[in-house]
Amino acid sequence: MTKRGYHHGDLRRAVLDAAVEAIGEHGPGGVSLRDLARRAGVSHAGPVHHFGDKAGLLSAVAAEGYALLADALGEAWAATGDFREVGVAYVRFAIGHKAHFEVMFRPDLYHPDDADVVAARERATAELNRGVDTVAGGHDPGLAAVAAWSLVHGFATLWITGGMSKVDRDPEEMTRAIARVLFSPPA
Repeated sequence: MTKRGYHHGDLRRAVLDAAVEAIGEHGPGGVSLRDLARRAGVSHAGPVHHFGDKAGLLSAVAAEGYALLADALGEAWAATGDFREVGVAYVRFAIGHKAHFEVMFRPDLYHPDDADVVAARERATAELNRGVDTVAGGHDPGLAAVAAWSLVHGFATLWITGGMSKVDRDPEEMTRAIARVLFSPPA
C-alpha cells in the first residue's frame, strides 16, 4: 500500500461510505472489515482503528442513519407542519437510504447502547413523535405514535423488500393515501 493510497483526508468517512455501498450490495451480513479496507484503499488496520470490529462499524452506520432520519423528519415538519408528511419523509428516507435502514432496526448487529446510536435514535424518535397530537383524534398520543410508526415502517419495509411487487403507484403518494384513510375523519 503506497502512502498516497492510504491518504483519504477522512478515513472514517471513506470506510462508512464503503460500508453503506457494501450493505446495499450484499446486506449487512455480507460486510467484512477486510472488504471495506480494500474498497477504501487502506490496510485492514484502518477500519479496525476507527471502529474496533464489525459491530462497531455497524453502530456508526446505525447512528448516522438515525441522524439522517431525524434531519429528514424535522425538515418535513418544518416545511409542512403536517404530521402525515413526516410519515412520507420516513418512507422516502427508507427507500433512499436502504442500507442505513436495514441496519438501524437490527440492534442484534450493532451496539444499541452506543452513545451516538442512543442520541441519534432519541432525536429521530422525538422528530417522529412531534405533531402526533394533530392526528391522534382524542386517542392516547403515545398509542397514536406507535400506530403511525407501525404504518410507515411497515409500508417502507414492504416496499423496499419487494413485498408490494404488483403496486404501480408512487410510494410517497401511497403513503399519503394510506395516512388519509387511517388518520383523517371520514367525509
